Order: sequence, then structure tokens, then C-alpha cells
Amino acid sequence: MISGILRGLGDSVMPLIFLLVACGMNIGLDIWFVAGFKMGVAGAAWATIISQAVSGILCLVRLLLMRDVLHITWRTLWPTKALLFQLIRLGLPSGLTQAVFSLAMLVVQSLTNSFGTTIIAVSTVVMRVDGFAMMPNFTFGTATTTFTGQNIGAGRLDRVEKGTKDGLKLGLSVSVVLVALILFFGRYLMEMFTSTPEVIDTGMHMMRILAIGYIAMAVTQILSGVMRGAGDTMTPMWISLITTVVIRVPIAYGLAALMHSADALFISLLTSWVMGAVLTSIAFRMGRWKKKSIINDDVPEPADVQA
Repeated sequence: MISGILRGLGDSVMPLIFLLVACGMNIGLDIWFVAGFKMGVAGAAWATIISQAVSGILCLVRLLLMRDVLHITWRTLWPTKALLFQLIRLGLPSGLTQAVFSLAMLVVQSLTNSFGTTIIAVSTVVMRVDGFAMMPNFTFGTATTTFTGQNIGAGRLDRVEKGTKDGLKLGLSVSVVLVALILFFGRYLMEMFTSTPEVIDTGMHMMRILAIGYIAMAVTQILSGVMRGAGDTMTPMWISLITTVVIRVPIAYGLAALMHSADALFISLLTSWVMGAVLTSIAFRMGRWKKKSIINDDVPEPADVQA
């Protein structure tokens, strides 16, 4: 939460540094507690708790030191009904989206398991490589959310529109390059997770099926980020539900029944990604998100907050 506040205030560097500190501390404490003190699973748990607590404290200290931007007191921290309602209204759709997405993944996982251990291994390895390809998309989505929120707050919708175009150019360019790298060198990435030739060969086949989907996801994440930053969290939620529940799950089971092949798992995923990009582009062009700004809502501003 505090990292989100810092990014909203324009400071995206310090949360990254604190995250790096937490990761480094987690690794060090893991080795110390598990290998040194022989604490087993409990040692790994305590390493995570301590490192995350340190990261949270560092973020809080950074926020408290930004007195030129805001001044936080105990009165500031007292809940305000109108603000709580706004936070729930903005955050609940994203939370529901993640919950439904996780449930859909469980349903698809049961189908994956039916194809046997080799396909389970392939799916696991492909999802590891998938993380490399998806990371820039999620990053650009987060960046456009922050960028949009800041500029709409400043009344600069013109900058939002230009920033969206620039973000799409950058996001699509990076996605094309990453997809090319994965298609040419993905085998070497997979060898980091498995040495079984059959798993690697099948994994590369599946990555070729998914390739164009990563470019589509760049469009989805960036445009969804703009809509969320403008306060329209419902539209991305409905699009995610449609593409995940209505499109992916039925297509996966339908194709599996027709093809009797694990390709159905990845063709359904590709279809949901492409349809997500199409639906998100349509929703974005309709412009409903431009009317969702909350800056003019009647919300009391605490006297202790100086922005």
C-alpha cells in the first residue's frame, strides 16, 4: 500500500530499492536460518516475515520523511467514511478479478493434470518462461495507471492520451523483441528448469502457440492501466471475467474433447489473450473511462494533509 502511495507521488525508485533490500535479506536469512540454525520450513517463514517487515518499515519511513509533499499525523490516519468507500469501490473489482482468475486456473489445472505428468511439467516450465515475457507488460500497466492518475488529477487529459500512445509504442516494441528472443533462445531458458528433452521440445511448441498472445497482452495491460488510473476499475474486471471464465475455460475443455491434445490448453489461453486485447481496445475507444474521475467527488480533505 505504501509503495503504491510513493509511486502515486512520483517516487518509483525507492520502492524498488526497498524491494531489492528485502529480496537480498530474504535470501541471506534463508541460508542463515535453514542451513545455519537448522530451522527448516520455519526458518524460511521467519526469513520472509523479517525481510518483508523491514521493507514495509523502510517504505513508511520514506513516506514520513516527505514532509514537503504531505504531513501525516494520527488524525490523518483516522478512517474517513467517504474515502474508505472510494478505496473499496476502486480496489474491490481488481480483487474479485484475481479471485475469479485463480478459480479458473484451478479448473484448467484439473484439465492439465488429465494429460499426464509430462504435460504438467511442460505447463510448469512454460509458465516460468512466461514470467519473463509477461513482466514488462505488467510493468507498463502499473506505470500507465500511476501516470494516468497523476495527470487526470492535474486536469491534463491531453497528456494521458499522448502518454497512452507512447506507452503502446514502447510496450509493443518491447513485447515484439522479447517474443523474438524467446522463440529463438527459449530452449536455453527452459533448460534452467528441466533437462528432459521431451519437456523442452513440447514446451517450445507451446511457446510458439502463445507467442502472438504476449503482444496482445501488452495492449490489454497498458489500456487497462489507463482505465484503472482514471478510476474505471469495473470495465477491466468485466473484460477479465469474460476472457477467463466465458472464453478460456469452455474453449479449453471443448478443444480438449475434440483434439485430444494438450494444445487445447494453450490455444484457449492464446484466444483469451487476443480477445482481451480486442475487448479492451473497444472499451478504451468508447471513452467511458474519461468520465470516471473521482477528483470532483465531494470528499472531505483532512486539515492535517498538505498536498
